[in-house]
Amino acid sequence: LGGLIPLSRSNPNDPRRKELAALEKEKAIIDSKADSLVRRELWLGLAFMVVQTAGFMRLTFWELTWDVMEPICFYVTSMYFMAGYAFFLRTSKEPSFEGFYKSRFSTKQRQLIKAYNFDIQRYNELKAMFPSTVEEELQVSSAASFDYSEKMQIGALDH
Repeated sequence: LGGLIPLSRSNPNDPRRKELAALEKEKAIIDSKADSLVRRELWLGLAFMVVQTAGFMRLTFWELTWDVMEPICFYVTSMYFMAGYAFFLRTSKEPSFEGFYKSRFSTKQRQLIKAYNFDIQRYNELKAMFPSTVEEELQVSSAASFDYSEKMQIGALDH
């Protein structure tokens, strides 16, 4: 019966709300740290690509010729394609920068949750019991924006 009737609305002073607030603060710290770690990885990846491109340019125009560098560049590009394909096979996510970010973020998040001994099961239980007011506001605002856009479409048909 407790799962069917939202008890959270009847008692705003429930001590479990404070527990959820504390867990949300801890999770926000974990998410922030995971985000910064993944962004650091992405910046290092960009730095690697810049150095590699500069090295290939140096080899192509000063040390060697395009006839030597063309197959090298082809094989390096093929390896990047294979890495993207392997990423897709492993994660079932699009091999894009966004897909890579999401995959790395969830991995870092899981590692930090384990390192911080964060009780994710308890957090999910409390989150299900007490949907946050921010989420409720987003649902209300998205519903309002849907109604507004629907009215705009109806109004457009009348003219």
